[in-house]
Amino acid sequence: MAYETQIDETTTAESGHVLTVTERAIEKVLEIRAGEDDPDGVGLRVAITGVYGVDFTYDLAFDPIADVAADDDVSEQSGLTVIVPADSVDRLRGATLDLPAMDGQGGLVIRNPNRPNPLEDMDLELEGDVATKVGVLLEKSINPSLAAHGGFATLLGVDESQDVYITMGGGCQGCAMSRATLTNGIRAAIKETIPEVRDVIDATDHTAGENPFYS
Repeated sequence: MAYETQIDETTTAESGHVLTVTERAIEKVLEIRAGEDDPDGVGLRVAITGVYGVDFTYDLAFDPIADVAADDDVSEQSGLTVIVPADSVDRLRGATLDLPAMDGQGGLVIRNPNRPNPLEDMDLELEGDVATKVGVLLEKSINPSLAAHGGFATLLGVDESQDVYITMGGGCQGCAMSRATLTNGIRAAIKETIPEVRDVIDATDHTAGENPFYS
């Protein structure tokens, strides 16, 4: 089943489900499910399988409802059984499965407000002033993740209020999703790791060419 991941800062799931499937996505999934040998006996299983750069990777498949584990999350949504494996529940909580916003695009879109923790399993020693700490964090943790998308983040400066100014370059510059990437991923990582930082601000000029700050 084709799908793409997309960050949407305005998307919130108010249904009470771990993963909410929109009505139009349900219609599409049920259409596909009709081709299964036992359509009524399978549910849509949505699982997080890993991390690619600053995003999670997902697997969508039809699994027999009878094989659902006791600790998996199961919800009934307009005739569709939705299964979220236990180890994906926390990382998918509040996410939405939808059709792409742009007409003509195929597949499904997962809008997930949760981001991978770039510091997981990483032991970083951050010393010095805020600028030094942010620089090390970008070099050792954040930029290796962004490199998977051909992008990088650069520290522009830190002001007297301890606001950190970041610019996005490479594949991140001019990307419609880069602001959400910074907001949901980079900002959270910096503020969690360096508590004295008040805010993280995207100072990128996404309408310009490379290194617009210096042009």
